[in-house]
Amino acid sequence: MKTTNQIYILLISITALLFCSCQKEQENSIDLAGEWNFKIDAEDVGIIKKWHQNKFKETIQLPGSMASNNKGDEVTVNTDWTGNMWNDSLWYTDPKMEKYRIKGNVKIPFWLTPKKVYKGAAWYQKEIIIPENWSNKQFQLHLERVHWESTVWINNKKIGSQNSLATPHNYIFSDELLAGKNTITIRVDNRIRDINVGLDAHSISDNTQTNWNGIIGDIKLLTKPKINIDVVNIRPNITKNKVEVVIKTAGNFKTDEKVTVKLTAKEKFKGKNSLKPVQKAFKINNGELVLEYKMGDNVKLWDEFNPNVYQMEVVLKSSSGIDKQTVDFGMREIKTQDNVFTVNNKPIFLRGTLECAIFPLTGFPPTDVASWKQIYKIIKNHGLNHMRFHSWCPPEAAFAAADEEGIYLQVEASAWLANLGDGTPVDNWLYREGEDIINAYGNHPSFVMMTYGNEPSGKNHKAYLTKYVAHFKKFDNRKLYTSGAGYPYLNNMDFYNHRGPRIQGWNENLKSIINAKPPQTQFDWRKFIDKTPMPYVSHEMGQWCVYPNFKEMSKYTGVLQPKNFEIFKESLEENNLGDLAEQFLLASGKLQTLCYKADIEAALRTKNMAGFQLLDLHDFPGQGTALVGVLDVFWDEKGYVKPEKFKQFSGQTVPLARLEKRAFKNTDTLKATIEIAHFGENALENVIPKWSLKNEDDTVFVDGNLPKINIKIGNGIQLGTINIPLQKINKAQKLTLTINVKNFKNTWDVWVYPTAQKEINNTDFKVVDKLDAKTISYLQNGGNVLLNINKGDIADEKGGKIGIGFSSIFWNTSWTKEQKPHTLGILCDPKHPALADFPTEFHSNWQWWDAMTNSNAIILDDFNKNLKPIVRVIDDWFKNRSTALIFEAKVGKGKILVSGIDLHTNLEKRLEAKQLLYSLKKYMNSNKFVPKIPLKISEIQSLLKS
Repeated sequence: MKTTNQIYILLISITALLFCSCQKEQENSIDLAGEWNFKIDAEDVGIIKKWHQNKFKETIQLPGSMASNNKGDEVTVNTDWTGNMWNDSLWYTDPKMEKYRIKGNVKIPFWLTPKKVYKGAAWYQKEIIIPENWSNKQFQLHLERVHWESTVWINNKKIGSQNSLATPHNYIFSDELLAGKNTITIRVDNRIRDINVGLDAHSISDNTQTNWNGIIGDIKLLTKPKINIDVVNIRPNITKNKVEVVIKTAGNFKTDEKVTVKLTAKEKFKGKNSLKPVQKAFKINNGELVLEYKMGDNVKLWDEFNPNVYQMEVVLKSSSGIDKQTVDFGMREIKTQDNVFTVNNKPIFLRGTLECAIFPLTGFPPTDVASWKQIYKIIKNHGLNHMRFHSWCPPEAAFAAADEEGIYLQVEASAWLANLGDGTPVDNWLYREGEDIINAYGNHPSFVMMTYGNEPSGKNHKAYLTKYVAHFKKFDNRKLYTSGAGYPYLNNMDFYNHRGPRIQGWNENLKSIINAKPPQTQFDWRKFIDKTPMPYVSHEMGQWCVYPNFKEMSKYTGVLQPKNFEIFKESLEENNLGDLAEQFLLASGKLQTLCYKADIEAALRTKNMAGFQLLDLHDFPGQGTALVGVLDVFWDEKGYVKPEKFKQFSGQTVPLARLEKRAFKNTDTLKATIEIAHFGENALENVIPKWSLKNEDDTVFVDGNLPKINIKIGNGIQLGTINIPLQKINKAQKLTLTINVKNFKNTWDVWVYPTAQKEINNTDFKVVDKLDAKTISYLQNGGNVLLNINKGDIADEKGGKIGIGFSSIFWNTSWTKEQKPHTLGILCDPKHPALADFPTEFHSNWQWWDAMTNSNAIILDDFNKNLKPIVRVIDDWFKNRSTALIFEAKVGKGKILVSGIDLHTNLEKRLEAKQLLYSLKKYMNSNKFVPKIPLKISEIQSLLKS
């Protein structure tokens, strides 16, 4: 019984201590989340009329935005957007868009539509009760993220204004709050005023997160001692297993003020073991205190494989009281070594994607760790280890989550400017914004790279950025710096972030590698890397489009609506193609994935390339609607590629094959040079790479091993060569080459065509490239005709102006002002008898490169709506025309098969064209060639240039 009583008394004591601790914590802060009074200041008269002295009748919930509270204006034709229009401005004048400019049916195609929109000043107000024991203290009003400029009044006194886009607005004051009832009034203005970071900067743009007005994240009132901790910077030294802790103090202190600092580090997650505390007395002098803290002999380093996070508790004791901060940090050192990055002296390769502030449910970024961890887990599942924040900086939670998940972050100081360095106020503001970002988030080990923002320009931008980079390299050497995302090249940068290594670049149209050069996997980007004396990271690689996923529309349950998708869907249905929406998505998605694979593998093949940044793993909802993701804006799969399949060509270890071509005669020998890009945690010892060439039914045609090898960390590592005679193949077929290295594999499709083909009796049909009078007479009197035209023969209004290439659309046709190609690949029924001898899937694969390169799309909009092409071309979602490569019809008493593909020029060097022609001829010579839809000869003639 005595023992029971002792335990009972002990439990009561512990409970009392915990209660006192919680009460003490609550006594030091007031959570201001919840209901606030609110008033819109559309005429901007609130300051002049001293609204801070009035009580507002309307209410709003914070954290949140006006839009998330359903406050603001309806979208109209006259809405003043934050974002450049480029070609999207045609919406205001295009007759086809007139119905979407009518009140009550306003729908815009260039980005997601807010349910409510507002640009200007809005006022937020809350009454609070200050306890008696808070008198004679210093206070901090903490607003985690404000969009954009805040001005604060406490009771009737103005405290100040702040305008950081990236960091908390913290207001320090002392005598303004009194015991009892007090009023906090905050004016938030989201207009671009003297600081212009650029209309398209994702920190403010309607292209992505929206130009919202509000306050999100933590909203608190805190008490602090008169002498307090302002900033803590922790600088790791992994060689000596120690950190340097630099503490910047703030407040009212005398010269030679005596303080004591105590530091205690512990593991944040695993074990949570505390290290030995360090305590030291100081005289403050200039307000900066520097201590050394030894991490012990068993220090745990941080990298993508071992995301070990420490926490440092910093306690400052002074005559005014005790102040504490707990800071996350990691023992991580990022450096450059010639052309590569190293983390803790080991080479890494950045495999990244962008986050462009895309949050369709809220219109603003999440401030909780769980939401960011979910995003990072998704990109890791797709093989990536890096994220670039395009022209914005995320909240604290994004860094904490990246620390835990092992993701390398590139952060940007909120801008995308065309007049950088011209002496406007934003020039100085960007220095302050950059410093604030580092002071707020710089201890996070995931924060490894930084720049001012995106794609700068202007006559003075190089000189400005040279000084900017130099300043920040001196300000904080824990990170690496570049001029701007994209350009320019500067001698003092740590790395070069540039757009050169892409298989499709801006305005390359059909002259790009993927559209102008026959399929192969030999090329790489050494021409860029070898002449660049620093690490080279490919800027915004990819930008491959896919057809809209209309099933996604039901997910938009928040502040943004997919009115752009509604336009595209209505257009498709008006053109009688609504039933093909999902097929368009899946077929174009397969082509999109193929394009990303080609882009990424080229980067991985490049010896000493430092990494790539995709645009994007998920969709970009603005700039004309850029559906460039294999995932939608919610980071969900679209149904055509699984993460594990994508990871095969984008992960830490990727086998690679250099093939000079993808189409072979059966008299050829398939030759491949095999290599590997390996950026795992450790070298691979005693590996025997395996290879196989499989038939379409997954049976093995031939397989084998490559020599045993030790694979170090790096790329360009040679594994051996493969030589496979193809004489045993006697029919056209696809084969798949697979390379396995331990648990890592990668695949490439190739096609083999027989040189000897059975003769086809041509007496039952004619093969022509022109519709002359003799051919027309033959056709109308019961003859069968295969019309395969020359490229350029289709009339402009019937498809002649459509830029058709092999690849998917780059970014989108609207924002790029109709850059080519204009199409999203093919859609066909692979079981159609016309394709029986031309092996294909339902979508584009590399065997269609020749056809797409030597063809015109044919618009069938004016024909019988029941006419179904044998091979359809998927048009862009802005026009949704019914476009074809191959179709058939009855004409008079005869039958015609029309091919927009040139199947007669230089066939001996065009294996795919020769095989496709053979398959079509064989089909026409069979009893399966029975077109059902009749067309007039004049309709066929209308397709052709006169």
